[in-house]
Amino acid sequence: MNFQQCLNYLEEVQKLGVKFGLDNVRTVLESLHSPHLSYPSILVAGTNGKGSVCAVLTRILSLHGFRVGLFTSPHLVSVRERIRIGDTLIPKKDFSLRLTFLKDKIEALIETKILNHHPTYFELLTCLAFLSFKREKVDIAVLEVGMGGRFDATNIVMPLLSVICTISLEHQKTLGETSGQIAFEKSGIMRSGVPVVCGAEDLESLAVLQKRAEELGAPFSQVFEKKGSFQVCRIGKQSGFLLRTSKGETSFSPSLLGTHQGKNAAIAIVAAEHLSSIWKNLEKERIIQGVETTRWEGRLEPFSENPLVLLDGAHNEEGAQALKTYIQDSVSTPVILVFALMQDKKVEKIADLLFPLSERVILTRFPYFRAASPEEIQEKTRMYQDKVVLEPDVFKAVTRAVSEAKEKKTVVIAGSLFLVGEVKKLFPDGV
Repeated sequence: MNFQQCLNYLEEVQKLGVKFGLDNVRTVLESLHSPHLSYPSILVAGTNGKGSVCAVLTRILSLHGFRVGLFTSPHLVSVRERIRIGDTLIPKKDFSLRLTFLKDKIEALIETKILNHHPTYFELLTCLAFLSFKREKVDIAVLEVGMGGRFDATNIVMPLLSVICTISLEHQKTLGETSGQIAFEKSGIMRSGVPVVCGAEDLESLAVLQKRAEELGAPFSQVFEKKGSFQVCRIGKQSGFLLRTSKGETSFSPSLLGTHQGKNAAIAIVAAEHLSSIWKNLEKERIIQGVETTRWEGRLEPFSENPLVLLDGAHNEEGAQALKTYIQDSVSTPVILVFALMQDKKVEKIADLLFPLSERVILTRFPYFRAASPEEIQEKTRMYQDKVVLEPDVFKAVTRAVSEAKEKKTVVIAGSLFLVGEVKKLFPDGV
């Protein structure tokens, strides 16, 4: 298949929906001689922040000269963003050749009844990533867990280190109604004797995670356990952060914006300190350099100036709260908000965090089958009707926002990474 045929194939596979369990992935990978076991891996789970932590860790390891495989989801513009070697996306040619090989292998497994069901979209891309990392001879792989952890396709690996970022209420129909139940699903990435780095601060979640780690004999490091272990500070003329661990103090000023990204960086630093003890020696200077030079699109990303346009994938309450805090601390308000999100998200609660900061809210919709329509969002946010307008066309919504903002106000485009990706497709050179 050429690249376009690959995209068509993936579009068909996406219609299969979501399925939990490791049977499909295990069967496919065993037929490929278990490529996922040919290099060490780091598993990173959590509700928010796991993609950023993966990006920072990859940058740190790359600066040490290691060949790092990075697997993340979702993508913004191209599906190739999900599979990288360091900062470099998998080339179209390699993507196409390997996916064609995988498709043929899967069809043969189904025909011989070794495989009962075609792998889902996420399972397929997970297998493609593992295969690519083996063929690229990576030194280590950094893997962002998809939904949950226990039954996620990435959880087929035997991790060198398990990292759990934040825990908050999301995907409750699938993962459980309480933070404790969700934490249990995330704890599925833990292994007997394998160290765990935890950035969660919710007491209910922590109790579940600590108990599970104790049961497995997995050394458990809570990044924000002690008062004063993480502080906002000044580094020269820049705002920055101070992290205190058993290894000493680290001052850093992340390239990624927001206090929440300071916490994500702190999680990555502690993970790097563990890797230095259990795998390869990592230098403190390069760890800090990695934190301060990471690029990760769509997370409080300055997209244009005059007016300032910020892109952020805030798609749940925790993400919306982080965005709200940044706007209040660092941006003149009110802002012009372009907003869209998935049908299954808690529209009212996210709106209550972001809409009061906005002079105008432009409701739009990105082209995805699970996207909420502007009318559906409007129906659930009627108390903000005086500032809400509907513009289903994303291009027109963004153009209107920029026009209204002129040079004095900030435009914030948020609610989903799918919205961020659509804006990047429509405005490849900025707005």
